[in-house]
Amino acid sequence: MSIERIVLAVAGSFVLLSVLLAHYVSPYWLWFTAFVGLNLLQSAFTGFCPLAVILKKLGKEAGPAF
Repeated sequence: MSIERIVLAVAGSFVLLSVLLAHYVSPYWLWFTAFVGLNLLQSAFTGFCPLAVILKKLGKEAGPAF
């Protein structure tokens, strides 16, 4: 699995998890959802993604986006 697919899978999982936590635990979890969304947005413009850097250091293969 390439870095791009892992980043998208982790981001999607975090969004779904935080929405569930916001519904069942506290609406403050929506701030985490916003953080993930903003991180995805900034990585679209800058090409920098902290998770992608970590995955590169762990030896995962990079695809065309990162």
